Amino acid sequence: MNEKIDGSIGRRSPRGLRQFFEAISLMANSPWGNGPKGGGDGDGSGDGKKPGPRNPWVTPDPIDINRGRKPRGPSALDELLRKGRGGFGGGSGGGSGQFNLGDSAKFWKWAVLGVAVLWVIFSSFHIVPPEKEGVVTRLGSYSRTVGPGVKLTWPAPIERVRMEDVRAIRTMAVGSPNATDENFVLTRDQSIVDLAYEVRWSVRDPEFFFFQLADPEGTIREVAESAMRATVANFDLVQAIGPGRVEIEAQVQQRMQELLDQYRAGVMIQGIAIRQVDPPSQVDEAFKEVTAARQERESAINLARAYEQQVLERARGDTAAFDKIYEQYKLAPGVTRQRLYYETMENVLSNVDKTIVEARGVTPYLPLNEVQKRIPPTPPAAATKGGE
Repeated sequence: MNEKIDGSIGRRSPRGLRQFFEAISLMANSPWGNGPKGGGDGDGSGDGKKPGPRNPWVTPDPIDINRGRKPRGPSALDELLRKGRGGFGGGSGGGSGQFNLGDSAKFWKWAVLGVAVLWVIFSSFHIVPPEKEGVVTRLGSYSRTVGPGVKLTWPAPIERVRMEDVRAIRTMAVGSPNATDENFVLTRDQSIVDLAYEVRWSVRDPEFFFFQLADPEGTIREVAESAMRATVANFDLVQAIGPGRVEIEAQVQQRMQELLDQYRAGVMIQGIAIRQVDPPSQVDEAFKEVTAARQERESAINLARAYEQQVLERARGDTAAFDKIYEQYKLAPGVTRQRLYYETMENVLSNVDKTIVEARGVTPYLPLNEVQKRIPPTPPAAATKGGE
């Protein structure tokens, strides 16, 4: 039965392939004396003819050097070609090779079984990193969400795991500070500003993030633009450019979070950062002049307010001093009145270079002006104590 199978396989094998193996066998044997054109194996025995060159496909035996050459068996290349011809149905003899169908079937059976086992192992065990969460889909539909660690699922394509980083904070830029992408927004006083800002967001729920939105990043961008326009419309130009930025950022973040929650997007808005608020480039120069004038006005207003504070503080100090003197005046009116007179005259006449003498017996020829210049000034506290 096997001979029939081998013969049939040999007959069905390609003729060109058999001729190819035979040609290689002749090329490997005939040049060194083993082919049909004569010559030994280089050992000098046999028919007495001159030995041919040594077969390079056979490793020389060191013992042959002392013992003489002896006949060798077929070379490694001969064995390889013989096995090849046998596997493909034999050579020129018509069915000389053998082909075992039972061994081949057993080999393929174990090969398929090994591939199936490896496929089950690699598609059933999943390692989820600490910063990620895995969404398990069964036949394309959502099944469950798994946390970090080693997780076991049904092999693919029954169940698949799609991982998403839930701790990473992503940044999306809207508009451009370099005027390459203008983003015009209308303010409450009908002014136009070019806004450039960034949106920081992260994935809060991977299930909603994968299955509720067809284009999550595009949706976040559109929601950001809508929330920014609705918020800036409640502020005038001066507030949008300067002091109102912080409030605008807070309101935009709140509006975006409310809209995304309504969409069930599974996204958390971490913050809004306004990078640029400028007028359109066509009116930029005029707007700079207006801004400079407003800054000068603010500077003048600040100087006036500072002077106002100084005057008020001085008046409050004088009022407090007068209240203290009034308390003393109520206790001793005469002494207090005289003390106020002396202090007032001292303040008035301290810088006058004239001396008025009313007492009798004082010679007016004394150099009182020079004497007064030589007398050191009396501290106010000592003068006040002496007057009392």
